[in-house]
Amino acid sequence: MPCALLALFASCESDKTPEPALDHLALGNPSGATTDVNQPTNYLLSKSQYVLSYHRDRGIPNWVSWHLSTEWLGTAARQDDFRADAALPATWYQAQSSSYTGSGFDRGHNCPSADRTKTVADNSATFLMTNIIPQAPNNNQNTWGDLEEYCRTLTKAGNELYIIMGQYGTGGVGSNGAKSTLDNGRITVPSRIWKVVVVLPAGTDDASRVTATTRIIAVDTPNNNSLNSNWASYRTTVDAIEAATGYDLLSAVSVAAQRTLEARVDTGPTQ
Repeated sequence: MPCALLALFASCESDKTPEPALDHLALGNPSGATTDVNQPTNYLLSKSQYVLSYHRDRGIPNWVSWHLSTEWLGTAARQDDFRADAALPATWYQAQSSSYTGSGFDRGHNCPSADRTKTVADNSATFLMTNIIPQAPNNNQNTWGDLEEYCRTLTKAGNELYIIMGQYGTGGVGSNGAKSTLDNGRITVPSRIWKVVVVLPAGTDDASRVTATTRIIAVDTPNNNSLNSNWASYRTTVDAIEAATGYDLLSAVSVAAQRTLEARVDTGPTQ
């Protein structure tokens, strides 16, 4: 991991192993999120299991970034303990599990429960509501669920993945029809949900190993219950997602590599 990135959190000492949370941002901080409470629409939360940028006014994360390798996979059961995140500033509204009740939208994970099964604590962390967005059930359970499973298949085949998931826009269509917000307007329903997956063979110095030939899977789906169940039909470019969101994805990767790989639509296998 580059020293410049580590310096955001701590001094860079080459003889020490980075903290797990730092590893999740090894390829960059997409929105330049910080822990400044005066920046409530781009507030950085670092967990051992993932890192995210939170938007207080939308009540959901802007993006969540995590590293996936076999080290994170084990036999811990799904905890299903959805709950508010006490790490948010005390004066901010905190979404509850009940905030989504009867809405027609799933409590959709960004970092999936099944990506964090090494320990009970790791799995439980994925059920914090700061890792959750209102997601159309068919999007969450089928289209997105299949992509998540494919990512774990890639990991079990000897790869490690860097995954960033986010959302933008307002207004989705769930099982009870269209909605723009939930919980009396305190949680925004996004119109689009995206993911960028960087696939690397297991190794070290990951950012430096991303080249113009590295496989990048970028997907941007409508948050609509009638979407296609085949996630591959929504493949796009990193450039297109950056244009839609204003983020700088993969900023720790060399500029030369970014120019090529961020303009490319993935055509690789899907299962």
